[in-house]
Amino acid sequence: MAGNSGMEQLILIMNKLQEACASSGTSHRFDLPQIAVVGSQSAGKSSVLENFVGKDFLPRGSGIVTRRPLVLQLLTHPSEFAEFGHLRGKKFTNFDEVRQEIENETDRLTGKNKGISNVPITLRVFSPHVLNLTLVDLPGMTKVAVGDQPPDIEQQIRAMLFEFISKENCLILAVSPANSDLANSDALKIAKEVDPNGTRTIGVITKLDLMDQGTDAREVLENKLLPLRRGYIGVVNRSQKDIEGKKDIAAAMAAERKFFLSHPSYRHMAERMGTPYLQRCLNQQLTNHIRETLPSLRSELQTKLLAMESDYKVYMNFNPDDPTIKTKAMMTFINQFTEDYLQAIEGTGEVSTKELSGGAKINTIFHERFMYMLHQTESDERELRKEISYAIRNIHGIRTGLFTPDMAFETIVKKQIARMKEPTLKCVDMVVEELINVVHRCTTKMSSYPHLQEAVESIVTNRIREQESKTKTQLMLLVDVQLAYMNTNHEDFIGFANAQQGADTSRKERLGNQVIRKGYLTLNNVSMMRGGSKELWFVLTAESLSWFKDEEEREKRYMLPLGGLKIRDGESRLFGKKNVFVLFNSEGRNTYKDYKYLELAAETADEVDSWKASFLRAGVYPERETKENEELEQDTSGSTDPQMERQVETIRNLVESYMRIVDKTQRDVVPKTVIHLIVNELKDFLKTSMLASLYGGYDQNQLMNESPEEAAKREETLRIYKATKDALKILSEVSAGTSYTPTPPPVRDDWIQPDHHPPPHPPSHPPSNPPGGGGGGTNSGPGGMAPSPAHGRRTPVQQRPAPPPPGGRQGPPSRPAPTVPGGGHGFARPPGPPPPSGQQPGSLPPPMVPQKPSGNFSAFGQQAQQAQQTAQQAQQAAQQAQQAHATYQAARPYIDAAAPYAQAAGKAAKSAADAIFSMRPSGGSGGGSSGVPQIPARPNMG
Repeated sequence: MAGNSGMEQLILIMNKLQEACASSGTSHRFDLPQIAVVGSQSAGKSSVLENFVGKDFLPRGSGIVTRRPLVLQLLTHPSEFAEFGHLRGKKFTNFDEVRQEIENETDRLTGKNKGISNVPITLRVFSPHVLNLTLVDLPGMTKVAVGDQPPDIEQQIRAMLFEFISKENCLILAVSPANSDLANSDALKIAKEVDPNGTRTIGVITKLDLMDQGTDAREVLENKLLPLRRGYIGVVNRSQKDIEGKKDIAAAMAAERKFFLSHPSYRHMAERMGTPYLQRCLNQQLTNHIRETLPSLRSELQTKLLAMESDYKVYMNFNPDDPTIKTKAMMTFINQFTEDYLQAIEGTGEVSTKELSGGAKINTIFHERFMYMLHQTESDERELRKEISYAIRNIHGIRTGLFTPDMAFETIVKKQIARMKEPTLKCVDMVVEELINVVHRCTTKMSSYPHLQEAVESIVTNRIREQESKTKTQLMLLVDVQLAYMNTNHEDFIGFANAQQGADTSRKERLGNQVIRKGYLTLNNVSMMRGGSKELWFVLTAESLSWFKDEEEREKRYMLPLGGLKIRDGESRLFGKKNVFVLFNSEGRNTYKDYKYLELAAETADEVDSWKASFLRAGVYPERETKENEELEQDTSGSTDPQMERQVETIRNLVESYMRIVDKTQRDVVPKTVIHLIVNELKDFLKTSMLASLYGGYDQNQLMNESPEEAAKREETLRIYKATKDALKILSEVSAGTSYTPTPPPVRDDWIQPDHHPPPHPPSHPPSNPPGGGGGGTNSGPGGMAPSPAHGRRTPVQQRPAPPPPGGRQGPPSRPAPTVPGGGHGFARPPGPPPPSGQQPGSLPPPMVPQKPSGNFSAFGQQAQQAQQTAQQAQQAAQQAQQAHATYQAARPYIDAAAPYAQAAGKAAKSAADAIFSMRPSGGSGGGSSGVPQIPARPNMG
């Protein structure tokens, strides 16, 4: 018989895959094709499953009874027993013990307080009365917590249901009671959420016998109300009284059959209702569903196997109890940590494209953040003049000074130098913080050994802290050195003569109008109509800030002069992800058109710091808090002493010249000191002393103790890898075991030498044809005459006799030609003799043993080629036959439903014929002389 016989074993193959996952002990679940049973409490889910098995084996009671998913595998087997996945090899023949074991296993994981768990229980039931089927019985949906259940029990159950039914490979068996409104069905509601088109949902209506008098569920079962693609099936379960009375399930099934046949609303669909039909339907639909999902499942498993290949190679030969392996592993981890640290600092390792880190971040701290913080400590023009004025007056005391005092210069310079301590210390703190982040990132590879990771981080961090203290001491010493002596003979110092002439070369004059920085920024506070709220290309020079549409710099939007501008930090907008800084005019004028300030935003804080440092180079300094600006303005503007004005101007020029020298020295010395005392020293420590510190202060065995999480991860990886490999092996068997086997082609046997047997004698009394009928028997005369053609009802193909060959020659017997559905005879029947005596007309001839032809073998080659063509035609015919068979299976329910009407119509036709022929006058069948047509003889209506 043509067909894919391997597909009949698909459910068993899926069971093997589930067993492979369960035997691995992994919590990972493959997305295997399955049927999940959902419904509210007391909807009849357990009764439906027990009817499939024919035994009482599921826990019963009030409240939540099913508190863990139950994977029920029904397997056809000559004997009847059950077996649990967690108790392999132990057979349960008493199904009361099965119920008790389900309760015990549930309580073992969830306790006795009605709690739930998503870890499934696997139960295999072997029985001759079941079809191969796998279902997952899920906890019933509830609304109110009972007993010691948590208040969110409803949400927990919904989450568990969604974990199963949200997978595309899961069919949903939605069980709803008929004695409640279907529009309020919890099962259909939750199925609709994950399967809005109803393509994966199979509806089951229970408790049809408990509906109110005069009501029925006919429209639901006919799939007219709330239709599903796979339809609804009605069942009648045992009542609570029947269960308590130990009513036999077989008797309940018979009562269910009787109910559907006798109920006026369901009798026309009785063949498509009931538990046996539901079991057959689920078996067929699950098989088809598995067949459809096999290609995607195989692809998913192959992808997962490749992803785990590298981890599997690491864990495959690992033995955590081997001391040699522990020592080697520790050495490997320390060397890897040292290499990762060096690469992070030098920038030779894995390069991040999302943020600055390691050496690049430290470089930014030195040359952008630290420089910006130094400029923030400087006094602005007003504040500096105020301080100089106060210093000169206080030094003169009660005297009126004629000359500019040196003490005023020294006092102001010392105050300015002392302000450098805070940004210097803050620079060290930022570098240390980044180094600790680098160490933490480099030790993440040791997470499998938490004691080792903790020890390494502790040793390295302590070392960094020690060097941090030394570095800060050294840098404060350098500041104190600057405070100790003012070198007014420095070659870059302008001296008093030049200071009095105001000889000051500004930064802008030295820079010219060169480009300082380019990049994308966003105008945050400018409306989109005016070109804001989107990224533009900005170009900063020593004299102006320009922005363009894009980096090609063809379409200039605006050019803003930098004169009188200040810079300050801005606040990010609500829900804004960008970092902001602000440009404004120090004199209160509009900065850009009618905007008082210009708010610029960049993607990261590092970009903002870089832009602020670039504005410092262009002479745009940060805003300072000067609460006494107004008082200062009054003090300085109100002074009418020209001598004091000259002294203040001279000291200001001297202070600015000297502080430029100190600032340059500080910006050069601080990075060098930090790199030498912290970064490079830590490199040397890791290379030379790290292992000694580990061996000297820690126990090696304790350091190399594997974490429980890592041990679980290793075992989990090995188990998942094994389960995935076993699953692929099982699926490869599916490919080999489900190949298509076509119908063998007919044999061309015209080359066989005929056997010379005397022809059989025709029967002495050949059957006569009825009036108007066709020749149904063998009607061969002595001369081999062909029977007369039929003129009545067509005789079936298999009952037609073969026509005699021309010339009366008897040909060899042959295999009958196959019948192709809808296509007639695929091959012509070769001529042959009439059937021998004792053989029914039209039946198969006796088997013949072909004889090897003697003579010309080239004719045999031609016949072999013809046989190959015939085989191809036969394969096409077999495919058509499969399609016809499928069409017949689809139409079979309608044919069965129409059978009673056809029988009734036949009886009515026979009664009408009897009534007509009862009026026939006697006197023969010939026509009367009166010319009135006579009723013909009554045919045989049987």
